Amino acid sequence: MANPEQSVSTPPSLAEAHDHGVSFADAMGVWARVAMLSFGGPAGQIAMMHRIIVEEKRWIGETRFLHALNYCTLLPGPEAQQLAIYIGWLMHKTRGGLVAGILFVLPGAIAIMALSWIYAIFGNVGAVQALFFGLKAAVLAIVLEAVLRIGRRALRNNVMVGLAAAAFVALFFFDAPFPLVILVAGIIGFVGGRAGWASFRSGNGHGKVGAKQVADADTALGEGVPAHARPSVGWSLKIAAVCLLLWFVPVLALLVFLGQGNVFTDIAIFFSKMAMVTFGGAYAVLAYVAQQGVDHYGWLKPGEMLDGLGMAETTPGPLIMVTQFVGFMGAYRAPGLLNPLVAGTLGGLLTTWVTFVPCFLWIFLGAPFMETMRSNKALSAALSTITAAVVGVILNLAVWFALHVLFRDLHEISLLGMRLDVPVLRSINIPSLVLTLGAMLAVFRFKIGVIPVLAACSILGVLFGVAMGSI
Repeated sequence: MANPEQSVSTPPSLAEAHDHGVSFADAMGVWARVAMLSFGGPAGQIAMMHRIIVEEKRWIGETRFLHALNYCTLLPGPEAQQLAIYIGWLMHKTRGGLVAGILFVLPGAIAIMALSWIYAIFGNVGAVQALFFGLKAAVLAIVLEAVLRIGRRALRNNVMVGLAAAAFVALFFFDAPFPLVILVAGIIGFVGGRAGWASFRSGNGHGKVGAKQVADADTALGEGVPAHARPSVGWSLKIAAVCLLLWFVPVLALLVFLGQGNVFTDIAIFFSKMAMVTFGGAYAVLAYVAQQGVDHYGWLKPGEMLDGLGMAETTPGPLIMVTQFVGFMGAYRAPGLLNPLVAGTLGGLLTTWVTFVPCFLWIFLGAPFMETMRSNKALSAALSTITAAVVGVILNLAVWFALHVLFRDLHEISLLGMRLDVPVLRSINIPSLVLTLGAMLAVFRFKIGVIPVLAACSILGVLFGVAMGSI
C-alpha cells in the first residue's frame, strides 16, 4: 500500500510556481477592468486597484500590496502603472507584467490621441476654445487640492515643511533643475534615516490604502515568494538588455538618421531623460515638462499645457499620459515633409514609447530583489523626504498654472540670480478668476469629485463662449 504522504506530496518547486488558481485569461479580464476604471489620478487609481486586487479578488494581501507600492513610489514614472506591472508580474511572470502594464495605459493612449487630433483640427474653433477655457479653471483647482492633500500626508513636522518650502523656492525663484531638487531631497532623507534622526522616522508613507486589512496568508498568492520572483543575475542581465534595447534603439536611430535639432530626435531624447527623473508622480513632473515644452522647445503655449492636462484628467490611465499630447503638438507644428497630423501621431506614439518602456525595466529588474528585501529605514526616510519636496514641486506647478490662467500678460524680471514671471495686474482675466473660484469652492468646500467638476466647468466655459458671441 502506498504511503499517503507520498501520494499527495508535491515537489516544492511546482508548489511555489503557479498554484494560486488564477488563470492568465481571468487575469487579463481583471486588468482590462482596472484599466477602464483608472480615473482620478494616482491616488484614485491605487485605491481602485487595492479594492479590486486585494479586497475583491484577494490575489495578494495588504502587506504585500504596500510593499510593492513603496517600491513603485521610489521609482521614476507613474507609480500606479508600475504597481500594476509589479502585481501582474508576481501573478503570471513577465507576460503578466506586460499585459497589466500595457492594458493600464492603452485606453488613455487611445483617448488622448483622439482628443489630440480633435484639438489640432478644431482647436481654433470658438466652441473648442470655450470648452478648454472651462477645463483650465477646473484643472487649476484640482492641482491646488493635490498640494493640500499630499501636504497633509507628507509634512508631518517642521523639517518636512522646511524641505517643501526650500524645494518651492529653488524651483520658482531660482529655476533649479527638477531632478537636482529630488536628488538632494532623497540624499538628505537617506542620511537622516541612517542617522536615526527623529524628524526622518517614517512609517508607511501612503497612509491607509483600503478599509479592509487582508492578510497575505488568506490570498491566492499566499505569504511565500514565487519561484520566478527570486533574484537571478542571469535573469537581471537578460531583462535589462532587452528593455534597454527596446528603449534606446529608436532614440539612437533617430539621432543617427535625423540628427540633432529635429523635432522627433528632441522628443525622443527629452522624454527619455524625463523617464529617468520623474520622481514624485505626475503633478510633480508636469511643471518640468511644461516649462521645457513651452519655454525651451516651443512645442506648446502655456494655456495648451493646461488643455492637455484637462484631457488627461478626464480620460482613464496615468496623468503622465499628457506627455503624449505634448509630443503630438510638438511634431504637428514641425512636421517637416510629413503631413502635420501624421507627424503629430508619430510624435505622440514616440513620446508614449520612451515614457513607458522604462517602467517595465524598473519593475522587471528591481522587483525580484524587492521581494527578498525587508523594511529598510533609510530608504523609507528617503521616500518620505522626497514626498515632502514634491509638495513644493507641485506648489510650483500650481503657481505657474495660476499665473498663466488668471493673467493675460506676464513680464520677466531678474534679480540676484532669481528669475521671476510677474503678472501684469491690469491683465487679470475676470471670467477665468470667477470660474476658478467656483471650481475651488466645489473641490474644497463641497468635496465634489474630479469628473463632475471638470464637466461642470467645461459646460460653463461653453455657455460663457455663447454669451460672449465667440461660438
